[in-house]
Amino acid sequence: MNSALLSRCQVYVLKPLEEKDLVHLMQYAINNDSELKTKKIELKETAALINISGGDARKLLNLLELIVDAAGGNASQLIITDALVMEVAQKRIALYDKKGEQHYDIISAFIKSMRGSDPNAAVYWLARMIEGGEDVKFIARRMLILASEDIGNANPNALVLANATFDAVNKIGYPESMLILSQCAIYLASSAKSNAATVAIGAAMSVVKEFGDLPVPLHIRNAPTQLMKNLDYGKNYQYSHSFESNFSDQEYMPGEISGKKFFEPGKNAREEELRKFLKSLWKEKYGY
Repeated sequence: MNSALLSRCQVYVLKPLEEKDLVHLMQYAINNDSELKTKKIELKETAALINISGGDARKLLNLLELIVDAAGGNASQLIITDALVMEVAQKRIALYDKKGEQHYDIISAFIKSMRGSDPNAAVYWLARMIEGGEDVKFIARRMLILASEDIGNANPNALVLANATFDAVNKIGYPESMLILSQCAIYLASSAKSNAATVAIGAAMSVVKEFGDLPVPLHIRNAPTQLMKNLDYGKNYQYSHSFESNFSDQEYMPGEISGKKFFEPGKNAREEELRKFLKSLWKEKYGY
């Protein structure tokens, strides 16, 4: 829901139910449900049921029904234990709702752990998603984005590895893909970080919106026809490879934004090398 719609609504925050409420709910269902009350069901242990439900009454009742159905003909004498719950669930019961708020909370925690350079937290949240049956491509796609958004040129190999991971998990799938996802998540979390490329494109987009469609300088325009050449398209263009160090300090920006700097190298070894290189070329023009 967007802010405008929310401002016209009364919002109620739904919090997880407490353990005593969940146990009471299960007992009520066992005693009053038209199907469950015909069977002799004993709640000997409830920890696994409550843990998997995450305080969500709907998940709890669905799991209870799943356990009773799994018991089949023996359900008339059913004793529910933690071991039985985990066996029936087969460790495939989602530890978070893939379409709900917790889905987004966990992927957020996963991304922020990698961005924060904590590989231990990253693999924990990765395990939570894998255990919850999350789409392997969804996880790999988010790591691919992070490799560019939060690491960028501080470690260009991160994008290469993340892309290879995305390709690999599309070929393999679970369960083996968890190994590939883990390797990539640990690498990304342990890598040097930089959002310089992210900031640069954001700043450039802002300038595009502010100044509109500025004309391309004539000397760097394409000139495939004689008419364009007669109009001085491409005239006086300096081919970089014809100059020392393969560089010519000609102007590449529209005149209105000449000297505008979008890329500010981050404080990491790789981008400090880029800073020195750019400064050696452009001297004081961009303030590197």
